[in-house]
Amino acid sequence: MIKSWCGMLGLFAALSAMAQEQPGDFANQVPLSISGQGPWYRLDLPLPLQLGARQADLSDVRVFNAAGEPQAYALVHEPVRHQQSEHQATVKWFPLYDDAEDAPATPKVRIQTGPNGSLIEVQPEEELEAGEEVLRGWLLDTSAIKAPLTQLSLDWSSEREGFQRFSIEASDDLQHWRPWGEGQVARLSFADERIEQHEVSLPGQPARYLRLLWQIPQSAPVLSQVLVQSSASSHVPPPLVWSEPIKGSSLKANEYTWTLPAALAVERVQIGLDQPNSLAPVDLFGRYDPNGSWEPLESGLLYRLTQNGQDAVQSELPMRGETLRQLKLQVDDRGGGLGAEAPLLRVAVRPVQLVFLARGAGPYRLAIGNGSVSGAQLPLTTLIPGADEQHLAAIGVAELAITPVIVKPAPDVAVAPASNWKRISLWTVLIIGVLALAAMAWSLIRSKPAGH
Repeated sequence: MIKSWCGMLGLFAALSAMAQEQPGDFANQVPLSISGQGPWYRLDLPLPLQLGARQADLSDVRVFNAAGEPQAYALVHEPVRHQQSEHQATVKWFPLYDDAEDAPATPKVRIQTGPNGSLIEVQPEEELEAGEEVLRGWLLDTSAIKAPLTQLSLDWSSEREGFQRFSIEASDDLQHWRPWGEGQVARLSFADERIEQHEVSLPGQPARYLRLLWQIPQSAPVLSQVLVQSSASSHVPPPLVWSEPIKGSSLKANEYTWTLPAALAVERVQIGLDQPNSLAPVDLFGRYDPNGSWEPLESGLLYRLTQNGQDAVQSELPMRGETLRQLKLQVDDRGGGLGAEAPLLRVAVRPVQLVFLARGAGPYRLAIGNGSVSGAQLPLTTLIPGADEQHLAAIGVAELAITPVIVKPAPDVAVAPASNWKRISLWTVLIIGVLALAAMAWSLIRSKPAGH
């Protein structure tokens, strides 16, 4: 009985191995050339090559070695990058004086600001005679800096040495102040050695004004320079890959439709505006299933206006990265329309990079174009343990060895490679074999004498 089940499992494994994917199962094959440090290699998938896929998510892309063995791989869609920029600027500073006989407190001052909120003058609320005033701190004008403030750098007159401690407060209206902690700078001299500390960390928040109040007013130094460092974070979208112009059709006035060469995750569309002084309020619709209903995507204003010999052009509409097969544009005719013929359309998609682990002898071959295979890609961190952007940039590079001639799928027709018949036959044999072994096992059980 055990031998029967072992034989069944062995048959299952053997037939599964026979049914393994082969390069010939795919409509398009392109040889690769590799360079750099392996065993991992990265390949930028050109858009024309992606258009040869039979599956919108590129589940039918593979890499094979010279022996026809599939290679482990991952697909990497370049993410939106977060870019951090640092900037340091000199700011204006104003002394805060108060009566020397009063207990240390927040100075009462009169403030004059310009139209843009910048400080022009800061004076004590009451006139103080010479010898009655004491420097409590400084008011900094950071209104010209729009980014979050991250660091403060102070320099002061050389006669003040030792540690300088002060509180930091921030405000946007000079009326309401919020605490930003405490700061400390220092200048220490001993023999021929000097130790200086000029920088103070700020909490990384925007503020139009800063107020520095010394804990011991008598030790407040006279500032000679104030630098404020700010840090701005921006989202940098990945560069897009644009298609060749796509011809469309128009079955009714001011309505145009296009069929994309393949199902694509569209990030942006561009409508050709050939006629000068075109103005077109538009609504864009899309669908994945050519027999399905149209879904609204975007609305906008397209134009090409000529003034003083210069063209001002707005011909693009942003998209949400939805996978689409067809697009439809409806034009409000009050703007004059876009003509009887459908304008040329271009679509943009995010770039895709394929990373594979080279196993076995080359040359390696990329294959794409099979509507029936399942996705076999791995997560990048599984393919390359501990992978990050720097690691990915350091691995080897693969390129297309020749310019591919891509066999694109017929529109809206499922492609069934001839090799699918081989796979179906193998699975049929497998099922028959399993049923036969099960029947043999059942027959042995029934024929076994009772009590044995």
